[in-house]
Amino acid sequence: MSLALRLLAAPLMALALTMNAPAQTPAPDPHLWLEDVSGDAALNWVRQRNAASRPVLEAHPDFAANRTRLKAIMDSKERIPSASRRGEHFYNFWQDAEHPRGLWRRTPLDRYAQPQPEWELLLDLDALARSEGENWVWKGAQCLGGRSSRCLLLLSRGGADATVVREFDLATRAFVADGFRLPEAKSSVSWIDEQQVLVGTDTGPGSLTDSGYPRVMWLWKRGQPLAEAQRVFEAQPTDVSADAIVDHTPGFERVMFQRAIDFYRNELFLWERGALQRLDKPADADLSFWKERVLLRLRSDWTISGQRWPAGSLLVGDAAAYLAGKRQFTALFTPTATRSLAGYSTTRSRVLIDVLDNVAGRAEAWTPGPGGWSRREIQAPFPGTLSTRSLHDPQVASDPLAEGFFASYTDFLTPDTLYQGDAGGGALQAIKARPAFFDASGMRVEQRFATSKDGTRVPYFIVWPKDARADGQHPTLLYGYGGFEVSMNPWYSGGFGTAWYGKGGVLVVANIRGGGEFGPAWHQAAVREGKQKSYDDFIAVAEDLVATRVTSPRHLGIMGGSNGGLLMGAVMVQRPDLFNAVVCQVPLLDMRRYHTLLAGASWMAEYGDPDKAEDWAFISRYSPYQNVKAGVKMPKLLFVTSTRDDRVHPGHARKMAARMIEQGHEVLYYENIEGGHGAGADNAQHADRMALEFAFLWQQLGPAP
Repeated sequence: MSLALRLLAAPLMALALTMNAPAQTPAPDPHLWLEDVSGDAALNWVRQRNAASRPVLEAHPDFAANRTRLKAIMDSKERIPSASRRGEHFYNFWQDAEHPRGLWRRTPLDRYAQPQPEWELLLDLDALARSEGENWVWKGAQCLGGRSSRCLLLLSRGGADATVVREFDLATRAFVADGFRLPEAKSSVSWIDEQQVLVGTDTGPGSLTDSGYPRVMWLWKRGQPLAEAQRVFEAQPTDVSADAIVDHTPGFERVMFQRAIDFYRNELFLWERGALQRLDKPADADLSFWKERVLLRLRSDWTISGQRWPAGSLLVGDAAAYLAGKRQFTALFTPTATRSLAGYSTTRSRVLIDVLDNVAGRAEAWTPGPGGWSRREIQAPFPGTLSTRSLHDPQVASDPLAEGFFASYTDFLTPDTLYQGDAGGGALQAIKARPAFFDASGMRVEQRFATSKDGTRVPYFIVWPKDARADGQHPTLLYGYGGFEVSMNPWYSGGFGTAWYGKGGVLVVANIRGGGEFGPAWHQAAVREGKQKSYDDFIAVAEDLVATRVTSPRHLGIMGGSNGGLLMGAVMVQRPDLFNAVVCQVPLLDMRRYHTLLAGASWMAEYGDPDKAEDWAFISRYSPYQNVKAGVKMPKLLFVTSTRDDRVHPGHARKMAARMIEQGHEVLYYENIEGGHGAGADNAQHADRMALEFAFLWQQLGPAP
């Protein structure tokens, strides 16, 4: 993420001031009081809406059974325990019916593949929450690694992004008395060694960016008051954040600072002996070091040293040569019209690459040699979602997993299977699989393409229930997101299989522009003034479903969250005739004020700045809160949000619901008092929310068979 250039030459000053003046003086907002997250009046309104909505939804005959079944699926002890490798152990955070807040635990490397590994308990979050009278939600651990047993644990109250940071000792399985601690904030913290960390947090005025993230990084030594720490790096108030990246690879130790200027551009600085060296790279490229090499992932075309590299490429070069100013690279991946880079990781000597091929996953291993780099395709199930992850720990001298990796595969009807492989060759070995939580016999999946308003072919998946045929009568749920270069890949959901496909519902997942399914260009086509293309694509998929008699508007519902919640609001307002039910989750909706609420300022690279007249001109055309009107027949709507969401402000959903209710529209509203951006703090809350949503969809789209 990088900083925009500011050229305010004297002759252009008047023009610049005109262009950056507020777009207009907005009309007074009668619902502004609902932005007071925990104010008495606002929370009373929330409780009243919850009290009005829940009985309606709980009246559906399947609500209670669905909630029980959904929680049982989430709590199942047969799930794959997701593991991260550190040193001699695999670490896992586990939640089930007996441990709703969860257990942090570990098992030796050679035991993880066993059907029932022996787990060493490190922290019981339920016991901690009870002893401290706090609603702790796990947000992860940052461990120093190597010979150190020290970690920094991130704990959230109620699921918020803001966390409390506490030092923990793996050897004693206890918090460190007088160790490194930070109060609740959206902090950034990284180990340098056992005696010092780099930290960015809320230390008072000027310490945070306009987006509410750390602006200043401090070198904080053990036993030192944070107020006495050394300021070592800072970003601008208008940047998204400042952060530190510490590489502990022996012989290649590096410290970098990142200045996230907006969501997609950044500046990177090497920090050596107290001096900062700015790294010369494209502003929107992601750069990382890998021992003696450097890797760059491009978001835009780059012509350097007589060579043009297309957006979406992954380049590798010599790190020392790069730092000396040379720009000689090898492309490990270049995109095509249908293939895009989904991700990569590094083993000791190879690069693992995940590829999306028409929204289906493939994987490759690249090996350097005297004659250059060689490519090997990793043979894995297809088509579906495939992702690889290196298991190498560079701080382990003789690493038994130096070339090891995990590969995970799933699709809409196939439960997740975890494979272990070797980047040097050989077949994948299945080591764990999630059980089937629903009977998929007779169900099928197909991929289709709709034609958007401007002629673009937009792919989408259809998951058909057993014995379904295109007669226009099937209750159908259309899901979408369309933002921030996030791809909507196939997933396996026991919840959807139980409460939707298994009861005759059709699921459709739209791969609209704004996502990352076809690389940076697919995303960049639908940002800022192009955002309407996301909505056009989604509408085109809905129209195609009706035209091909998959369903009809009477039986068509839509669902999306966060940026997908904005998508729901926009298409609902623009084409209310197409839908009969809308589930709008943790949404953005008031795009006139989104940049002033919580983390909203960090998303202006995606949406634009509504305080600029030229930006508000295109934002105002789709902003749901400003465009919803009385006297128009709207589909029935369910809002779902959380009081503890400190990323997307719950005021968006509150104000939109209040406005629509005043206009006479049918609106149901449910706000979890806890839960964060995921709208749930534990499995019970997630199961309850999903049961409410499925009850609403069946009530609106047709009774379950």
